[in-house]
Amino acid sequence: MKILVTGGAGFIGSNLVRYLARAHADDFVVNLDGLTYAGNRESVRDLDGLPNYQFVHGDITDPALVDDLMAGVDGVMHLAAESHVDRSIADPGAFVRTNVLGTQVLLDAARRHGVGRFLYVSTDEVMGSLGPTGAFDEDTPLAPNSPYSASKAAGEMLARAYFHTYKMETLVTRCSNNYGPYQFPEKLIPLFFLNLLDGQSVPVYGDGQNVRDWLFVEDHCRALDVVLRAGKPGETYGIGGNAERTNLEITRWLVARAGRDENAIRYVQDRPGHDRRYAIDASKIRRELGWEPAHEFETGMEVTAQWYLANDWWWKPLRARAVEQTRAAANAVTLS
Repeated sequence: MKILVTGGAGFIGSNLVRYLARAHADDFVVNLDGLTYAGNRESVRDLDGLPNYQFVHGDITDPALVDDLMAGVDGVMHLAAESHVDRSIADPGAFVRTNVLGTQVLLDAARRHGVGRFLYVSTDEVMGSLGPTGAFDEDTPLAPNSPYSASKAAGEMLARAYFHTYKMETLVTRCSNNYGPYQFPEKLIPLFFLNLLDGQSVPVYGDGQNVRDWLFVEDHCRALDVVLRAGKPGETYGIGGNAERTNLEITRWLVARAGRDENAIRYVQDRPGHDRRYAIDASKIRRELGWEPAHEFETGMEVTAQWYLANDWWWKPLRARAVEQTRAAANAVTLS
């Protein structure tokens, strides 16, 4: 099986291509990534030289490139996306371009080449915010509350339309918050952990009681693999870790693991459109495809902490680049 993975130098994507290349030696994995701010070539450098793996630097909105790469492909796993909510508030246009137009370009190329399976990897954020009880399932209406989640919902609707209009074998997954190795250090868990290790304080939005369901990234990769191979075309599958935690609980775990105390926590004004609670009912994928998460939350968090402690070669350049970009932006404001 030849599989095209988009966004395979990002957090989930890099873990996915590593899993696919090593778990399925007879498959060939093509990794297409634009290497934008959250894509990191070093995240998949260890795969270079494998006979069943190829990295391609390119943009999913480039029709000619995508058409060339789609030849001979049996399955697409589409993860490439602008994904940071705060960035989407500042620049929604970039999210529409990548997450909507890019999805359309990929779907068109897959249709022309008769690709067998097309998996669109979405997020629980497309369903908005939950109350204090209950969980999202596959029939929950879409109710995105940020430009990011709106652009992901639009991608879902395109995948659905191509299934119904062109009879393409499209599938959709919606995952809860992922954590684990190779997560870009602007995201909550690596950002807070590394800042705490560096002696800095960490900002918690509002009262810190926003709830997320956390999923270890390797468990997510196994779920995506089984959906691509065994999922029913036209269907959506929720993928959750059954590990609801408030942002404050996550922060306190990281504070303790870094050897700090609660004085390291500072509360800041909540961000616009901040959904209060997400939770995924993953009973469908358990029942129909036999998938179960293998990692308890505390176990996965300890694996994650250990990975960041042992791999500063990976995250230090990223943090240095972020500091330099912040400094350059501040200088630009000063000079304007």
